[in-house]
Amino acid sequence: MPGSTARNWLRCVLPVLAAFLLVAGAHDVVAAQVLRVGSDVAYPPFEFVDEETGEFAGFDMDLIREVGRRLGMEVEIINTAWEGIIPGLLAGDYDVVISAMTITDERAQAVDFSDPYFATGQVIVVRADDTSVQQPADLTGKVVAVQIGTTGQFAAERIEGVARIDHYPSTPEALLALRLGRADAAVVDELVAMEEARANPGTLKVVGTPFTVEYYGIAIRKGRQELLRSINRTLAQIKADGTYDELYAKWFGSQ
Repeated sequence: MPGSTARNWLRCVLPVLAAFLLVAGAHDVVAAQVLRVGSDVAYPPFEFVDEETGEFAGFDMDLIREVGRRLGMEVEIINTAWEGIIPGLLAGDYDVVISAMTITDERAQAVDFSDPYFATGQVIVVRADDTSVQQPADLTGKVVAVQIGTTGQFAAERIEGVARIDHYPSTPEALLALRLGRADAAVVDELVAMEEARANPGTLKVVGTPFTVEYYGIAIRKGRQELLRSINRTLAQIKADGTYDELYAKWFGSQ
């Protein structure tokens, strides 16, 4: 949903949910057999559907499965459209969200976040033959494609002089609009943009350097403190024993 709509929704829903979440949290235990995980599985290399196996794959998928393994829980991935991913978490459709989700103050009003597990930033993507854009200021008078409700959208909205921001349900659709000439540029997460450029050489390119600094976290319903503490302990262990570096190298190369 657009930034303003998301903010209005949060202001309305938070008071209604607060009491329920606190009561539910009192009964939270990490004794369940299954960890239900919401994710918008259309964001390679973090989460995507492997065309050969049909399985959910990516850095986030491997990370949350390792978290689940160490907690003694089976991980069930529930593919969920981005615009409904936080409402689904609040409604109890799943226990956590891992979906390359940036920790923001606004989102933290509705959900708790784990300790950060990934640092990134927003970049500009243009068609490979475009030499007119090198930095955010060059987007003056341009049409910019973004995924709706993401920090890419919010970053694009802060760039002065943009002619229009077109919102798409997913990042692949925003990048497709760029390839088809319906937009002049797209604003997306750095490593997602790099993966797109790698997968489609000579079609799109990343220009400049990241112009934001962001951190991803695992989202959890408020009040589930035992689960939050368990996930944070497990993330710390994964980083300390070298498993995190192995996963990073698998999906992104050496750090």
